[in-house]
Amino acid sequence: MNNLKDPSQPANSTIKYTELNSISCRLCKSNDLTLFLDLGHTALADRFMRVEQLIEPEITYPLRVVRCNSCFFCQLDHAVDPKILYQEDYPYESSTTQTGRTHFSNFAKSIVERFSIEKGKLVIDIGSNVGVLLNGFKQQGMQVLGVDPAENIAEIANKNGIPTETDFFNADLARRVVRDRGQAMVITASNVFAHVDRLDLFMDSIITLLDKDGVFVVEAPYLANLIKALEYDTIYHEHLSYLSIMPLIPFFSKMGMELFDVQQVDIHGGSFRLFICHKGKYPVSNAVLELHAKEQADGLHDLDVLNKFAKGVAEHRSKLRYLLEALRHDGKKIAGVSAPAKGMTLLNYCNIGRETLEFITEKTHLKIGRYSPGSAIPILPDSALVTENIDYALLLAWNFKDEIIKNQKEFRERGGKFIIPIPVPTII
Repeated sequence: MNNLKDPSQPANSTIKYTELNSISCRLCKSNDLTLFLDLGHTALADRFMRVEQLIEPEITYPLRVVRCNSCFFCQLDHAVDPKILYQEDYPYESSTTQTGRTHFSNFAKSIVERFSIEKGKLVIDIGSNVGVLLNGFKQQGMQVLGVDPAENIAEIANKNGIPTETDFFNADLARRVVRDRGQAMVITASNVFAHVDRLDLFMDSIITLLDKDGVFVVEAPYLANLIKALEYDTIYHEHLSYLSIMPLIPFFSKMGMELFDVQQVDIHGGSFRLFICHKGKYPVSNAVLELHAKEQADGLHDLDVLNKFAKGVAEHRSKLRYLLEALRHDGKKIAGVSAPAKGMTLLNYCNIGRETLEFITEKTHLKIGRYSPGSAIPILPDSALVTENIDYALLLAWNFKDEIIKNQKEFRERGGKFIIPIPVPTII
């Protein structure tokens, strides 16, 4: 970290949070775990600082990924208190890109049509954010309810006409909803299931809340895509688990549930959508069996494969730093474009700070005017790429690259170029 004093080039002193959890596997409870990737101690990826916070020490937490040697589940070995992660001025909005809004609208429509959900049935989204997915279900005639622990985000959802419970999803909330509204025909958890530490308690609450004919749908980044495309920036403290089929099948079965279908989804660098029901309600599709077999054939959970991935991560850091340093040596001005949590993992692991990036641009007002966690780079509006005569834009939200590049027409017309960091640093 740079020890800079003034707000124009800010960086906090850091405190390493070193008290380690006595961890067991989140699925099978085994204590037999093997570390395969250590990204060091990093600041929380969604803790964007106000200027007055720059003088405060910044706590960093271990960011390490382990494999369970019993069920092969991949997960972080340290869980940060979720109240710190989600209830201290949480800055993420799920509606900032048209790509994302279209994705969620199609998501809702496909569920309603596939399962012939009658109008007026209850749909609940856990970790509902500002309500984009639920708005899609609402447009399909469903009764909707969101659950989100971030008070500032839930307030936006309620203003948008999406009734939202401001709380963590738990057994008490599930029982209260059943009492007041009945059981849900559809429960969704989009980019949320992997954020949960006590997955057994989470599933107990799902079982309470889900109608006997209902379906629980999980959407999350898929471990196979993370490994294949070197998407290590997807690893940050909110993402406690890195999901794959093989360990989840016995976990859901143990809970009295069944993973009966899976779909590959082209978002966030390659996600999958899991369909879970009360055991025996729906036949298990060939897609589940085929993906399970492919994971085994590819050796997805083998330590040799995971260690090779970790080696590739270290090599990627060297390549990206070399490219950026060469451009700076040639007198080029570089800025980051968009400030997603994944981008903060990339910057902090690669030790990229104010010596390299002039600033980072953003669309969401929740981040503009603040400073990035760890590197303390100022966050400016997207227009700054042009007004500050930036030569190269490091595209941190590379998963939305097509839309972002299209939106930066003026920057492109004046000769600006983009750097796509993942999987191989590339200039376009």
